[in-house]
Amino acid sequence: MHFTLDVLTKTRHFFNQYLENSSLEDLNKIPEGFNNNIIWNIGHIVVTQQLLAYKLSGLPMMIDEVLISKYMKGTKPESDVSQDEVNEIKTLLFSTLEKTKEDLDNDVFKTFNSYTVSTTGNTLNTIEDAFDFILFHEGMHLGYVMALVRAING
Repeated sequence: MHFTLDVLTKTRHFFNQYLENSSLEDLNKIPEGFNNNIIWNIGHIVVTQQLLAYKLSGLPMMIDEVLISKYMKGTKPESDVSQDEVNEIKTLLFSTLEKTKEDLDNDVFKTFNSYTVSTTGNTLNTIEDAFDFILFHEGMHLGYVMALVRAING
């Protein structure tokens, strides 16, 4: 599990680079042919990790309901995101993983409610399954972000 969390941390550094090197306008831009934007993808991976790891384990999440309702599966950008919200997501990129590492080390994840993901149809039965899927999910959304950046920059 430590390897998976190490890869997730490194993947989130890539997301962070896009946050640091893109203007607020570009983070909010939805290019033709796309249905979301860079900031939505990054908010979505943070929310999804919390839902799959913490909610399915019956544990309190580190994000509020406003972010969940804005970035969970099935949502799309409804309005531009402020710089304050970008900063909040940027902080959550790493604070959520640091807390997750601590919680794993402290054996906090005791139970897990099975869940079938719509993306692949696989059923997550354990916290380890959840993190295997989270790793795939974040890699997929990193690819979306890269495609969005190319579309925006021409």
